[in-house]
Amino acid sequence: MENKAYKELLNENKLIISKICRAYSNDSAEFEDYFQEVAIQLWKAYNNYKGEAKISTWVYRISLNVCLTQVRKKNRQIVTSSLNLAYDHISEEDIAGQDQLDKLYDAIRSLKKMDRAIILLYLEEKKYKEMAEILGINISNIGVKVNRIKKELKEKLNG
Repeated sequence: MENKAYKELLNENKLIISKICRAYSNDSAEFEDYFQEVAIQLWKAYNNYKGEAKISTWVYRISLNVCLTQVRKKNRQIVTSSLNLAYDHISEEDIAGQDQLDKLYDAIRSLKKMDRAIILLYLEEKKYKEMAEILGINISNIGVKVNRIKKELKEKLNG
């Protein structure tokens, strides 16, 4: 893979990778480790990409697999915590919005591994068919799981 093509691949898909890594990591250092591991695996696997699925679907699948592998390696229970990021010049609206986003990610991190993957794809507005392809599960189960997960998240966020 050419360096330029690789940089373009990462740049075009960094939001996908970031969302998945954020949902599976517990702090900023872990997030950076996960992101870096995804980037390495994308580099290694690119020559095996056959073009049978959209490139974003392929990136989702690799990102999810890497994050799930990292979580299994740690062999520990997921502990939720907010990411403490340094911000310059933020307004009260930005803080309120970030607090809500942190709460959502905390709730997502508390879900089972597969449920996290499903809700992330749902939030990305992926079609059920594409979600099934990425996750390797039956399309008929997706709708049921999405509704159950949304209900669970709503309960967690509303106390």
